[in-house]
Amino acid sequence: MIRIVMAEDHTLLRESLSQILSAESDFTVVGLAENGREAITLVETLKPDVVVMDIGMSQLNGLEATLRITRDFPEARIIILTQHSMEEYILRAFKNGASGYLLKKSALKDLVNAIHTVMRGELYISSTISRTVMTQLLNHQRPDEEDLLFNELSDRERETLQLVAEGNGNQEIADLLKISKRTVEIYRTNLMKKLKMNSTAELTRYAISKGLASVE
Repeated sequence: MIRIVMAEDHTLLRESLSQILSAESDFTVVGLAENGREAITLVETLKPDVVVMDIGMSQLNGLEATLRITRDFPEARIIILTQHSMEEYILRAFKNGASGYLLKKSALKDLVNAIHTVMRGELYISSTISRTVMTQLLNHQRPDEEDLLFNELSDRERETLQLVAEGNGNQEIADLLKISKRTVEIYRTNLMKKLKMNSTAELTRYAISKGLASVE
């Protein structure tokens, strides 16, 4: 049996996809998560074979969760399931260790096939995404200054950046991350310096452009 964790913040879609996957004779859905933080915890405790991961989730987005899961639990295969077809998101997903990228509009038709594909050790790309563009992105794109600055951010700084972009205050962020308010203030200051930005609005726009936060 292929053990699956579903990470999706929309309850109806999460439960519907879980039912569809559970109907397959060789699939078993062992856990459901509504954000990236919960997904990481479930992977650690349940050791699934596959994680089906949304991108636009609160507290910890799917791209960041993918990076941490593939780094700490490399045996888990991640399939990104999203409405985003932007090249920036696709590239970051595969750079962060994802094995598949699937658009929600084709999920019902392609998700089962995607899971079987990544379990064979192959990459899966939604048929609605240009394979030519994907090849160019993976083989030829060079990091610009913005990419280099982003890569310098620590896990905690990226996490803080998402929470700032979602409108959380310093104390709220401190409570969520279980750190002091002063530490959050230091992270925010470091973010401003590293990214050469001067306001929360700039940080928010940047977080959205990098897929850390969503405009949904």
